[in-house]
Amino acid sequence: MTSFLDSLKWNFDGLVAVIVQHVDTGEVLMQAFADRAAVSETLQTRLATFYSRSRRERWCKGETSGHFIHVTSVHPDCDRDSIIYMGDPIGPACHTGSPSCWFSAVGIDSDGGVSEVRNNKSRDEAPLSTLLALERTIQQRRAEAGSGAKSSWTAKLLANPELLCSKVREEAGELCQTLEANEGSERAASEAADLLYHSLVLLNVQGVPVSDVLKVLRGRFGVSGVSEKASRTPK
Repeated sequence: MTSFLDSLKWNFDGLVAVIVQHVDTGEVLMQAFADRAAVSETLQTRLATFYSRSRRERWCKGETSGHFIHVTSVHPDCDRDSIIYMGDPIGPACHTGSPSCWFSAVGIDSDGGVSEVRNNKSRDEAPLSTLLALERTIQQRRAEAGSGAKSSWTAKLLANPELLCSKVREEAGELCQTLEANEGSERAASEAADLLYHSLVLLNVQGVPVSDVLKVLRGRFGVSGVSEKASRTPK
């Protein structure tokens, strides 16, 4: 640990910038600073720990709110003057109660004007990865159902489980066909995208967030596929 801490480039105040990302979704949760002792404590306790410049003291995220962030790995950047904590949060990361400290978006108008949209009550403006942004769109379509909004394919799938299941099976078959018929990588990517989309709609109907699926996948890292399948309860 000492050699790693010695390798970091601490600023004049003895700090490095720390970005916290969700280990499963990649979502950026918060940004703070840490001194040598805070980074050392994080590595030892596996709990995200920082240094408060205003209070001039070390603090562990969640020590008062209970919203701890369990750190799974630490990553320095190329200049070694900032690091990333990959973590699994318990509760919201932001003091406002938002899952992430980033919940505003700046829009650029066609005439060059700039407008900012703030929304800390939902994740409508949160910067999300493609998969999570798609999940958010599906949830929005679900919320719009029955509101008089223009019908969409997603809304039709949400309202018709039989149609939805038939599409998931159909898209899975078409993805397999890209391999069997040697249809090429572009076709495979397209069919995989279709399957992912329809699978996300199915998960939404069942109330299963993508993060739960990703957490299951993370739990299987380092586990033999043969052993994992053998441990499953028979259907």
